[in-house]
Amino acid sequence: MKKIFAVAALALVSALASAEKADSLKQAVVNFDSIDIDDVNQIRTLTGHVVVTRGTLVLKSDKAVLRETPEGFMSVTLTAAPGKVATFRQKRDGGPDLWTEGQAQRIEYDERAEVVKLFSSAQVKQLEGSKTTNELDSEFISYDSRNGVMTARNDASGAPGQGRGTLILAPRRPARPAAPS
Repeated sequence: MKKIFAVAALALVSALASAEKADSLKQAVVNFDSIDIDDVNQIRTLTGHVVVTRGTLVLKSDKAVLRETPEGFMSVTLTAAPGKVATFRQKRDGGPDLWTEGQAQRIEYDERAEVVKLFSSAQVKQLEGSKTTNELDSEFISYDSRNGVMTARNDASGAPGQGRGTLILAPRRPARPAAPS
């Protein structure tokens, strides 16, 4: 059973591993209702219907704290209002309509490391168009798109917990033709 889960998880990770590479070279466009800017420390605190777009990457939440390093790398912490979720969506390389999307109470995106971390009620889906092909649900999910590594834990801190996660894999082979009656 452990081998089956490991193979299934590896299949999901390899499929998710190719985020749109050109996104990191595009400008970030940020929409919000309110902003507080700390230019000295390069910290921007945004509230109200926050949408961060960089190429095909779209991050949405009720609140975001955006930091920028002197080298120009961005990190964003998205926080959802009670009863809502923060979300991300990004096109994957390898086909015209391949996407990865996720949601959680809090999402941390680190552009330099190319890592997205989802905390509390985390969910990541792989889509072909609008069809979900794979889905991972857990309390914590870390997705390293550069190295093609995904980690899921059943505690929102990222430590192994007592709960259970769920991995759903859609069939990759076509259905057999019906047998003649």
